[in-house]
Amino acid sequence: MTPAFSIERSTRASRLTAVLSLGVLATLAAAPWWAGRADIRLLGEVYSFMALASLWNLLAGYTGLVSVGQQAYVGFGGYVLFALAMFLGIHPLAAIAIAGVAGALIAIPIAPLLFRLQGAYFAIGTWVLAEVFRLVFAQVSSLGGGSGASLPAGIVTGIAADRALREMLVYWTALAIAVATLAFVVMLLRSRTGLALTALRDSEIASESLGIGIWRTKFLVYVAVAGFTSMTGAFIFLQKLRISPDAAFSVNDWTAYVIFIAVIGGIGTIEGPIIGTILFFLLRETLADLGTTYLMILGAVAILVMLRAPKGLWGMVVERTGLTLVPIRRRVTFPK
Repeated sequence: MTPAFSIERSTRASRLTAVLSLGVLATLAAAPWWAGRADIRLLGEVYSFMALASLWNLLAGYTGLVSVGQQAYVGFGGYVLFALAMFLGIHPLAAIAIAGVAGALIAIPIAPLLFRLQGAYFAIGTWVLAEVFRLVFAQVSSLGGGSGASLPAGIVTGIAADRALREMLVYWTALAIAVATLAFVVMLLRSRTGLALTALRDSEIASESLGIGIWRTKFLVYVAVAGFTSMTGAFIFLQKLRISPDAAFSVNDWTAYVIFIAVIGGIGTIEGPIIGTILFFLLRETLADLGTTYLMILGAVAILVMLRAPKGLWGMVVERTGLTLVPIRRRVTFPK
């Protein structure tokens, strides 16, 4: 008996995107052999911001938790990396993964406190949390206190004796974090939890009436995002080789720029943070020498995009063409 309908998720565009993505990934993995040292470092930054923007987009664009304090977990991950490497002698690359686990664990008792707040109060609460983290780590004298600390040369050379190999390993770690983050977001949104998040985004009241555990779903996403953000933060400060409270918990660097990327790319889409990251770094590399004018231009770009394309650049493309490169919604098709 021929079924009356079928459920599909992939499209011709998504299948082509998957093939092209494998080619791009292979090309990027080979970057140490075709790119210069400065380019490798820049690509590491790009991967970090892409991961942070995708995680913030998952939190705000799909779960409805608009946070302006994600720098709390960026800085926490960085400090955990330094503590593990300096005091316990753990290999820095292994410490990155442990920092991710630590970030998820510390988010478990924090989430119930923040979830008592709603809307703007939740956003303010996340910023206050980040400030508390900054003040706490500023008091840890063994990690440099308010002045910060540098990663000892012996720990850095412990990654690999050869400088070229060390830079390759750090670069591949950045690429792995970005790929793992994007894969996590896509797999989550394509799962039953992803369906729950989509329902929550549309209407929490309707979702609750359908039996979706709102608090549990938000809790799991918040904890997972905290873990991945901490892992990304650990990598960021491994690349910088130095950490301080002001740098680790900078709202401008780790939240304002990330929100800018997600907004101009398209909140609530997989592709948006990727496009936003590319555009952000193009603007930064082109206009950074302009000083404060550069920040004014970023602000003007954000305002222009929000006025002309409220759903971001990729959201505008989807509205006009219906194109989806990474589909997460199911489509019902009927046989002809």
